Amino acid sequence: MVVMDVDEENIEEVAATAEESINDGEEVGDVKDDLMSEIITTIEFLDQISDYRRTQQKECFNLVRRLKILIPFMDEIRGFEFPSPESCMHFLHRLRKVILAARKLLETCNNGSKIYLALDSESVMTRFHSVYEKLNRVLVKTPFEELRISDEVKDEVCSLCKQLKKARRRTDTQDIELAVDMMVMFSKTDPRNADSAIIERLANKLELQTMEDLKTETIAIKTLIQEKGGLSIETKQHIVELLNKFKKLQGVEATDILHEPGINKSTSAILPHEFLCPITLEIMQDPVIIATGQTYEKESIQKWFDAGHKTCPKTRQTLDHLALAPNYALKNIILQWCEKNNFKIPEKETSLNVSEEQKDEVSLLVEALSSSQLEEQRESVKQMRLLARENPENRVLIANAGAIPLLVQLLSYPDSGIQENTVTTLLNLSIDETNKKLISDEGAIPDIIEILQNGNREARENSAAALFSLSMLDENKVTIGLSNGIPPLVDLLQHGTSRGKKDALTALFNLSLNSANKGRAIDAGIVQPLLQLLKDRNLGMIDEALSILLLLVSHPEGRQAIGQLSFIETLVDFIRQGTPKNKECAASVLLELGSNNSSFILAALQFGVYEYLVEITSSGTNRAQRKANALIQLISKSEQI
Repeated sequence: MVVMDVDEENIEEVAATAEESINDGEEVGDVKDDLMSEIITTIEFLDQISDYRRTQQKECFNLVRRLKILIPFMDEIRGFEFPSPESCMHFLHRLRKVILAARKLLETCNNGSKIYLALDSESVMTRFHSVYEKLNRVLVKTPFEELRISDEVKDEVCSLCKQLKKARRRTDTQDIELAVDMMVMFSKTDPRNADSAIIERLANKLELQTMEDLKTETIAIKTLIQEKGGLSIETKQHIVELLNKFKKLQGVEATDILHEPGINKSTSAILPHEFLCPITLEIMQDPVIIATGQTYEKESIQKWFDAGHKTCPKTRQTLDHLALAPNYALKNIILQWCEKNNFKIPEKETSLNVSEEQKDEVSLLVEALSSSQLEEQRESVKQMRLLARENPENRVLIANAGAIPLLVQLLSYPDSGIQENTVTTLLNLSIDETNKKLISDEGAIPDIIEILQNGNREARENSAAALFSLSMLDENKVTIGLSNGIPPLVDLLQHGTSRGKKDALTALFNLSLNSANKGRAIDAGIVQPLLQLLKDRNLGMIDEALSILLLLVSHPEGRQAIGQLSFIETLVDFIRQGTPKNKECAASVLLELGSNNSSFILAALQFGVYEYLVEITSSGTNRAQRKANALIQLISKSEQI
């Protein structure tokens, strides 16, 4: 199951959605909400980062503190229609651009090379000053009157502008000892460049004294070499030489990472720290969540458990259980980021340990798929279904044997048993990321949708699961939507078994991340079955249903379909007595509805929402508290109208 907090969606996707909305001619209010949501989400994301490089740590915290002042500002303008769209929208677009520049700078200071950031500290400080100057230029032109900003918030913004003016003129005193030591280390003539005391002092100042520190720094330097196209060969060599001196202190063998074949030459973006497994510090391909809520690469955490450990490697907490839950949301975001940044995930060195006997078995099964004998085909695809379910090696072996094109052809075979086993085999094969693209490139999606519409019960359920798996690739979200795959998923959501509803709900959530698919889902009648799921708590799909509703409520037709009196009462009920996650999602949906139509707020007041919101402001999750406070402000303004 996939439950993604909408406010934590990938930042770039939100930006893309906003741009699509403008191009598609959607209402200005929707684009405004997307822009404000992106700005707030970005600032909240940056507020969660706490581990900045020591050389820039103070400036990073200062910048984040100043950015947080903008959150109440954004919340205040959320509920108002823009009387002068052009000037106000222009302001938000300019503000968004500066916020994203600040994010890029802060992420560099969070996961960039410590050696390079110390070496290039003056240049980095210049980037901070540039952000301050640009932010000040945007804020001094804030259309306060048109945005109907209160005097209190206006004073806060003006005070921030004064801080920014001072900050861009300030030049912090450098750590002189650090600067001198760096000069000595990079000097070819100074005999002290091999002085162990200086090397130890530098390692201490740069916090590169442990094996874990050095491993992280190695990854950061590799990323730096890929990103900084204008970095001179000499500078790269100096950085690597100093890294190797630090390694030598720890008794680690020096490596020439400049010429490692594993360095990815295609990417031009810094790999986000949250994409790395805390154990291996490598990009995760199969992220899973353990009992503490931490995410790891499946293979590495399984090895940890197999070694007899029953604790979380990161928090050291004793685990209640050793079950692993796939983190589909993070996996999807990683894939989107890699595709957007042309980053090729390194292939795992897999020793498939495949015997000749296994290869022969798969070859015979593939050959049987083309047989003219129905029973032989039926038995072949049934056996292949079992093999594809067993382990990753079999999925690779089956694909390499050329089975996927033949399986796709069998999807349209007029035999329900073959259809069911074929679509399930493709579902199992699609767990492998490479196979996802192979399956979609063979044109499987329309045939899978056909089985979803007309197949037997199990075939329909597995078709929905297959569409979810394939929709991990953005291009497939579009293909599924254009191929009319959403209406049969909505039908399964409404009339399917409990398992069918869950498969359909998961697929629909993922597809609704695409802007155009929101409208398709609404037109297909998704709202009514979602409201029904909220009433039937025994199904255990409340959070998922609320998450999709939160996506849909940003669409004008979605608000119209969702905003009925009985639904408002249901939302208030979740705000009153739901789980912390229920309260958070329900408050978010109500805020979106109320921001566009005050009658929804007045309706919620009839059901006693105010006192429940006050309670959340002191006891809810951080996000729920922010939503509750925004709703209380909205209620206050609605009562004044």
